[in-house]
Amino acid sequence: MGEKSEVFDFDPARYQARMKEAARRIDTARSFHEADRVPVVMPVGGSYFARMFGYNIRDYFTDIETNIAAKVKGLKWAFEELQDDRTGASLALDLGPVYEGLLFDCRIEFPDDTSPRIVHRLETRDDVVKFQLPEIEGHPKVEWAFDRWEKFRALARKMAPKMPISEGGFGIHPPLSCACAIMSPAKVYEMFYTEPELLGQFLDKLLEAFIRLRDYCDRRLGRRTTTLGLADDNSAFISPEMYREHVAPRLKTLYDRYGREGRWLHADGPNDHLFDVIADYLKVDSMDIGGFSSIDAAVRAMKGKTVIEGNMNNRDLYGPLDEKAKAKVRHMIRTGGPRGGYIFAIGGEAYVGVPPQTMIDLVAYARQAGRYPINVED
Repeated sequence: MGEKSEVFDFDPARYQARMKEAARRIDTARSFHEADRVPVVMPVGGSYFARMFGYNIRDYFTDIETNIAAKVKGLKWAFEELQDDRTGASLALDLGPVYEGLLFDCRIEFPDDTSPRIVHRLETRDDVVKFQLPEIEGHPKVEWAFDRWEKFRALARKMAPKMPISEGGFGIHPPLSCACAIMSPAKVYEMFYTEPELLGQFLDKLLEAFIRLRDYCDRRLGRRTTTLGLADDNSAFISPEMYREHVAPRLKTLYDRYGREGRWLHADGPNDHLFDVIADYLKVDSMDIGGFSSIDAAVRAMKGKTVIEGNMNNRDLYGPLDEKAKAKVRHMIRTGGPRGGYIFAIGGEAYVGVPPQTMIDLVAYARQAGRYPINVED
């Protein structure tokens, strides 16, 4: 740790009673019952905190000290000012959306003041045909990531001695979204029509990569994955028939293998056409439906089977919390809230353009509007 490194005394244990209350509220909602109000959980990530406290987002992802400082300051703000229903606070190394790039040896760019991005490695049909999976054990980029985690842990213990630290790991997206990380999404979607057999072979390789990687991390960390969360944004842009044939069976393979005790899914949307498959075939316990899906469609397909999370769209929050945004909050809560099974949130995560005060006002308003019994009249 350098001489100028900050040391933080923030201790989330001070909020233990509030976190226990939030956990009870969320557990009640997850059991499809009504608590005192609809839970309100704002997904606010490191990029948001970095921008809030004046750090360059590129530095947040590339400098461990900045990574820690932004996260600790952000979590302190979340507990003291945002005051949503979060049930814990811990520090985790955030490398950004780069794990496919690391595993499959893609070039990664680090633009100024934004997240890093993967440069697509596969360009042609021949690239897909020749694509081979790398060995996981001894992979130089996987080893680099685990070494980075150790450096993160050591520095976090010094900079934030009262903060819990996550155990770490290395993970990639499920097959379709993984494919769209290392190849142009447009070309991947085109293969659904022009080369479905080759696409299936490609997705099977990426499914195998996910399994090899997860099993390796479990062995290395001395754990066994029994709850699985997946983020599969790219599924929203294919037909239900394509989803059932090419995507859902591979997701089910992962859930059956690693999600015996819990299954969570995120997809930004629009996902209205897939909700029945997600609830009835994948049997997902909880889904962040993103900001572009219809809460009405989600309730029709999933109510009582899958807990619905999210649906507030960032685009409605780039200014003050106005009457239009409040009307949307009321509609989401009145549609999703009755009989439990709904957690109010921004779909996905809060983008850096949303003013912090708007976030605070959004939480306060949703907590008020979500009190049971919910007034379903506008």
